[in-house]
Amino acid sequence: MGDIFALAREFVDLSLDDIDQLLQSPEHHQRVGALSIMGKQFTRKSTTEALRTELYELYLRRTDRINTWDLVDLSGHHVVGGYLFDKPRTVLYELARAGDWWERRLAIFATLYFVRRGEVDDTFAIAEILINDHEDYVNKAVGGLLREAGKSDQAQLIDFLDRHAGTAPRVTLRYAIEHLDPPLRQHYLRLHKG
Repeated sequence: MGDIFALAREFVDLSLDDIDQLLQSPEHHQRVGALSIMGKQFTRKSTTEALRTELYELYLRRTDRINTWDLVDLSGHHVVGGYLFDKPRTVLYELARAGDWWERRLAIFATLYFVRRGEVDDTFAIAEILINDHEDYVNKAVGGLLREAGKSDQAQLIDFLDRHAGTAPRVTLRYAIEHLDPPLRQHYLRLHKG
């Protein structure tokens, strides 16, 4: 992976057409390269708003090729979350109800961009939609983002856990409570019915 990321830095100015070609590759490592380049292009200070829009649109057009957990996590928070930060976030709620698990994972993972800027409401709202998801990769992302959001707003995390700890997937609960004090962690683990 280090070699791929080094190549992505070297080819950070790759055209959108070439990035799209890489995204369509059956080779996982080529898609890793494409998404790494997209994330680097998006986050550069010199990137225009027009290019950010094109990167976002390409990302959403190719979610069928961004279909593993690591591909989603590579730049979904930058490209999708970063683009939506100052815009309506309706698309995230649509993705949260998508049939493909990687789109549901993207819905919650994109909110990491917001969480890192102190905005947690969308994370908790999308977690409400995904709390009983049947896919482990979604459950882990939900738990991880709840944990991160809880660092900014522990009261909202506690409220969420009070309502869902008993029925949430165990992996979601474990990730979500990871940074709570040990007695509180034990309290929520005892509530779990699984």
